[in-house]
Amino acid sequence: MTWRRWWVTVRVLVVVAWLVAAGVSWWTAPRQVSFEQARADVAADRVVAFQWGDRWEGRDAQRWFAGDTLVSSGTIGPLFAWRTGDGRVFWAETGTYEPDGVVEQREFASAGAAVLGAEIRDAGAEPMFVELKPLRNLVGVVGFALTMLFLGVLIGGPAPVLGTRWFWFWLVVVVPYGLGLLFWMVRDRPWVAGADDGDPRRDNGFLGLLYGLVLSALIPLALGLLSAAVGERWVPV
Repeated sequence: MTWRRWWVTVRVLVVVAWLVAAGVSWWTAPRQVSFEQARADVAADRVVAFQWGDRWEGRDAQRWFAGDTLVSSGTIGPLFAWRTGDGRVFWAETGTYEPDGVVEQREFASAGAAVLGAEIRDAGAEPMFVELKPLRNLVGVVGFALTMLFLGVLIGGPAPVLGTRWFWFWLVVVVPYGLGLLFWMVRDRPWVAGADDGDPRRDNGFLGLLYGLVLSALIPLALGLLSAAVGERWVPV
C-alpha cells in the first residue's frame, strides 16, 4: 500500500474514532433535570447507578471531551446524579425542594436530599458508588491514540504544507474537543508531499497559538448560546 493510500485509510479511521468519542460523550454527558424527575426515576426503578456530591469538577475541561466528575466534601448532597439503563446521566439539585413538614436531614445536605435518600432506601436500592460514565475510559483511549498519531505524523512525517509544525502543534493542543485535529486533517492534508521547512509563507507557531486561544474562547461560547436556544437535552454544556 502506497503512502497516500495508507493515509486515506488512516484519515477515515481518525474521523470515525472522533465521531465515536463525540457521540459517547454527548450521550453520557450529565444533563440537569428537575428534582421531581429524580424522584420519578427512583420510583420507577430506572436508576442503575447514582452518586451524591456538592459540586462538579472538570466542567471547563474540554480536552478530548474530558468528562465532568461529581465531587463530595463529606455531606450527602445537595447534588444527586444517576445513570439510567440506556447509559444516559442526569443530575438534580435537591436544595430546591421545599417539604411540607419538618424533615430530619441528619447527614444529608438538604431536606430534599434526605427525602430522596429515604425514597431510594424504600425502593430497595443499595448505595452504588460506581462510575456514572463507564465508557469514559473509551473516550480517553480514543483521545490518547489520536494525540499520539498526530504527534507521530507531525514529528516524523512530511513537513506541513500550509503551516509550520509549531503552528499545528499549538492549534491542535489548544482548540477544544479535538477539533484542531480535524482541521489539520482537512486543511493541511498531511498525507500529501511535504513542504520546504524553510518556506516563510507558512503560518507560524505564534499564529497557531493565537488562533487556538481565540477558538478555545469562541467554541464554548457558541455551544453555550446553542444550548440556551435548543436546550441542554440536545447541547449539554
